Amino acid sequence: MKPLEGLRVLDFAQFLSGPYAALRLADLGAEVIKVERPKSGDLCRSLVISDQKVGDDSLLFHTINRNKKSVTADLKDARDLDKVKALIATADVMIHNYRPGVMDRIGLGYDAVQAINPRLVYGEVSGYGTSGPWVGKPGQDLVVQAMTGMPWLSGNDGDAPVPAGFAVLDIACGNHLAQGIMAALIRRGTTGKGALVEVDLMSSSFDFQFEIFTSFLNGDGKMPKRSAVSNANATVAAPYGIYQCRDGFLALAMAPIATLAELLDCPDLTPMSDPDMWFSRRDEIKEILRGHLSTQVVRHWLDQLEPADIWCAEVMDWPKITETEGFDALDIVQEIAGPDGKSIRTTSCPIRIDGTRMRSGKGGPPLGADNELLSNGNNPAE
Repeated sequence: MKPLEGLRVLDFAQFLSGPYAALRLADLGAEVIKVERPKSGDLCRSLVISDQKVGDDSLLFHTINRNKKSVTADLKDARDLDKVKALIATADVMIHNYRPGVMDRIGLGYDAVQAINPRLVYGEVSGYGTSGPWVGKPGQDLVVQAMTGMPWLSGNDGDAPVPAGFAVLDIACGNHLAQGIMAALIRRGTTGKGALVEVDLMSSSFDFQFEIFTSFLNGDGKMPKRSAVSNANATVAAPYGIYQCRDGFLALAMAPIATLAELLDCPDLTPMSDPDMWFSRRDEIKEILRGHLSTQVVRHWLDQLEPADIWCAEVMDWPKITETEGFDALDIVQEIAGPDGKSIRTTSCPIRIDGTRMRSGKGGPPLGADNELLSNGNNPAE
């Protein structure tokens, strides 16, 4: 039995952050029902990336909405809204990521829903919280990265801002929502009362940056200065970074410079053995390392460093890592069935319960495939 079996979740959310939280609950056994617009559905159905589709929908939709059901309802239609409210009365969790105020105007804000179902845990995702001048601003991953300083932490000093190459804040915020919902469900088990769980992309961004942002809050009020050589963390001393070798790249984390000088047979590093130099003169140290490491292949350096338990690794791409025994042992890939019966390979839940990874072979739902739930919404999940 999966931990959340018997729970019913209504997913009104679109795109990534809200649906990702609902996905995690589905992975852990909850019955998740997407409530979508008639005809168009979740806009993620048409968000095609890498030109990949499954039937009429994007591949992305099926990966982030696997193991969910779908009902369609026009929330501006009084009859459909009544059916949705009947479904809400049977639910344990409700999730949406409409802009603040939209659900209140529809009649499905927290106060209205709590009156229908006082035990409901109500999860809400926004871009910037529920007050302040940015409430109406679109909450989009790249936009919030830009506003919260994240792109100034990547790349070398002097480079233009470099954003994360994927929707890092959508996923972080979705995880935060799932955590809050789990906590509220535990409290409900004691009190019998539901809760309002609110997360926003901006708060998730600062939380994601908490280590470096805390240094800023307690420092001189300036952005951290990125290393000009092989920058990987703007606040960490040498040798932390990625270095080009003859046949690839080597990631090198924290290590005593004197130890590296010996292991790498690099006497030019010896004068830099004083730990007080490792940050103040990090670019000089990294410049020496960059020139030295470029003379040999990655495997040569790993053979010197790994036996001494130095934190390092080859920088691998997806084609390479997916061919390794380590990746196979992780067992993170699963197959799900698309609406046309074709197999889709995707990641599985990263959480193991009692030694078992949570899996489901069911892909994303066809639009409105479970509309019978609206006409019989009082039935609990089977």
